[in-house]
Amino acid sequence: MDLLLPNFDVNQPTWFYLSLLLIVAVYFRFMRVFSLRNLDLALLLSASPGLLFVAAESDVTQTLGHVWLFVVACTFLVRMLVDPLLGRRPYLGQNLNTHGLAFLCFSVFAFLMTQAITSSLPRTTEVTIERAEKLVSRTATDPSEDAAQQVASGPATAVLATIALIFEDFGPPFLAILAHAAVITGLWFVGRNLFGDKSIGVAMATLYLLLPCTAYNVGEFNHVLPAALITWAFVAFRKPIVSGVLLGLACGTLVFPLFLLPIWAAFYGRKGAPKFVMALTGVAVVLLLSLALTSIDSESFFQKTIGTINVPLAVLSQSEFSSGFWKEANYVSPYRWPVMALYFIMVTLMTLFPGRRNVEVLLAQSAAAVIGTQLWYTQQGGVYLLWYVPLLLMVIFRPRLPHLQFTQDLDDEQLSVSKSTVRPTHNTSNTQTSRRLQLFR
Repeated sequence: MDLLLPNFDVNQPTWFYLSLLLIVAVYFRFMRVFSLRNLDLALLLSASPGLLFVAAESDVTQTLGHVWLFVVACTFLVRMLVDPLLGRRPYLGQNLNTHGLAFLCFSVFAFLMTQAITSSLPRTTEVTIERAEKLVSRTATDPSEDAAQQVASGPATAVLATIALIFEDFGPPFLAILAHAAVITGLWFVGRNLFGDKSIGVAMATLYLLLPCTAYNVGEFNHVLPAALITWAFVAFRKPIVSGVLLGLACGTLVFPLFLLPIWAAFYGRKGAPKFVMALTGVAVVLLLSLALTSIDSESFFQKTIGTINVPLAVLSQSEFSSGFWKEANYVSPYRWPVMALYFIMVTLMTLFPGRRNVEVLLAQSAAAVIGTQLWYTQQGGVYLLWYVPLLLMVIFRPRLPHLQFTQDLDDEQLSVSKSTVRPTHNTSNTQTSRRLQLFR
């Protein structure tokens, strides 16, 4: 960061210590030490040492880091599975008011985005820009190029990355900035529209930026983009077509959003599922057309399409390029298939027997589905916390939301009553406080 901040450098351990102090000072409930909020903060911060171990040079330390992250992911999964069973959601504000949180949020965002601009970005982001340039110029490519570069992202990343080409050399940093900005604005709208409290949205956005995993992967556009799309799908959950388009684009970036589709289709039921599936089909057609624009001939297009479809199958088997928990801990590799079987059973049960079909259950189940993929994913399994951190934050900060469910037969009067229940009025501070307590009761 010598260009903007001369002689200033913050390494990963230092960032962990600084963010730890800030997070504890702002979010820890000192008057209620044994609270669910403090437990969730401890779980979120417990993943950071694992990331530091993985980044070490020692093979033994890296193995310890992968095992650490695997255990943390298992703990997160259990927390998400039991969340719908927690009946009471007491209102726990932050130790800093909304204006202070907003100032902290903008300051940390500016610092992180400066780091994204001045530091070298991952090779995956650069490859995404190259694929976007070939898509715009309709340059034919060989299907073996992506395999040689070990590109794990789907065609949607190149389609969405075309908007960065107008910035030329600033394109790769712009993609990272845009992805993180989409996440924090999505969290703000979730707090405003779904939770009925703007301060919760600011609190979630600020905590997302303060977490060490965000700073460590600030340039990972390919891994932040699907999380941003999923976050905005929750903002637009009342519109199956919009959420279907967003989730369809997310599925076109990486593998893990595919496992959210049956859960969301079950949430919409017979009334909304057809529109949801129609939107997914439309996105699939557009992505196939993008592959056709960069194909040499029909055989090349067929190979690219099959390669995209086989991405989930590719990550099911280990190869020489595999890394992560199952690569490092060879003595437990035979147990990977039972873990995968249990995961698919879990997703099936959440789809068929959700208990209650409302947003609070959908949040917990979506987070559980994404976290579960980290337990069997072969490419850096457990490391990609940014896949599910926004979902975790929404589950941690959410109030009681039994009234938020997809219904198409609400008349205008019922819908207005529902909105007034979700969104607090701004007449007096006493009215705001009473409505907040009602939401968290």
